Amino acid sequence: MPVDTQLDLAARFATREDVPVILAMIKELAEFEQLAQDVVATKEGLKKTLFGAKSYAEVLLAENAEGIAGFCLFFHNYSTFLAKPGLYIEDIYVRERARGQGIGKTLFAEIERIAAARDCGRIEWWVLDWNQPAIDFYETMGAKPMNEWTVYRLTEAQFKRTA
Repeated sequence: MPVDTQLDLAARFATREDVPVILAMIKELAEFEQLAQDVVATKEGLKKTLFGAKSYAEVLLAENAEGIAGFCLFFHNYSTFLAKPGLYIEDIYVRERARGQGIGKTLFAEIERIAAARDCGRIEWWVLDWNQPAIDFYETMGAKPMNEWTVYRLTEAQFKRTA
């Protein structure tokens, strides 16, 4: 995987053995987003859905000399307008101790490389509207907000009720 020799930083695909650290970072991210009470993910659930018979998402890990510094969980979506697949970033997170060291840039560079190699037409993600440091970072990369769209969601409880 790519290594930034200036920062002693590498991005690599996660393995089944990385599930404990993935779950720990999911919980750290939830704390940061003030959503810790919503995390019900377990090691077993992550093993099944990320590394089981059917994988629903992929995870990149960023490592530096101090260990795992961040992660990016993503999966394919599809654009009918482009007639191409895309990548959707569900979560991208850099541990607090590692922020400002180029880790986010490294993760995005790897995601962009993957998207290009897989002939994807775009990469998309959401950001909380109060997370100004993340918004500023994304805009330095040339990302544009999609302000004309409103996100809707049905949760498991709702779609079980209508089935």
